[in-house]
Amino acid sequence: GGRNLTIIFADGTKVDATLVGADSATDLAVLKVNGKIPAVAHLGDSSTLEPGQAAIAIGSPLGDFRGTVTVGVVSALNRRVGSQQGLIQTDAAINNGNSGGPLINSLGQVIGINTLVVRSTGEGNVAEGLGFAIPANLVRDVVAQLISKGRIERPYIGITYQEVDPQIAAAMNLGTNQGALVTQVEAGGPASKVGLQEGDVILSLDSQKIDTDHSLQSILFTHKVGDVVTLT
Repeated sequence: GGRNLTIIFADGTKVDATLVGADSATDLAVLKVNGKIPAVAHLGDSSTLEPGQAAIAIGSPLGDFRGTVTVGVVSALNRRVGSQQGLIQTDAAINNGNSGGPLINSLGQVIGINTLVVRSTGEGNVAEGLGFAIPANLVRDVVAQLISKGRIERPYIGITYQEVDPQIAAAMNLGTNQGALVTQVEAGGPASKVGLQEGDVILSLDSQKIDTDHSLQSILFTHKVGDVVTLT
């Protein structure tokens, strides 16, 4: 809802910016500025990341300490927090004000955009070092759509689902530890029209297996609205 946007470069220069597009689902936006840009941080390839690699976060924690650098490692990949999936987990210190800042590898490439931190659970368990970033490859795809269309078009098949894990597989005697368990089918939606039912398990989409590294949502995002896909 902001009407006036300003970007502050690392050298302290302030310039006006206009909003090209925003996507609430991934918490990303594209801003445009006119004139000379003092420097560019290049996006790396987040698909090559492995746990244990160095991770460097830069941001403005609490809004007061601009340009703060914290260092850690890539703790895990393809994490899900709330509605966001495929996140990079890091123990590099992330606080309020780091959101939107880069997560960088040892080559200086941006491998993710810091988006959130988890400090406690609903049961009151307290945790430290649980920061999460949007992978650079997802950022690249979202940004491309925002620039070309000003919005994100997301394919959907009309289901609510839960990712299968060993606990769910054992409890329901599924015979597989991976996939997407259909928990609800939208009436009149694409899935309903082809006969998907609650309790079905989707193993793959167009031969792309659904597993810990490839969620159903991330595979769908590689398709366009109107594509015909084959489910296993």
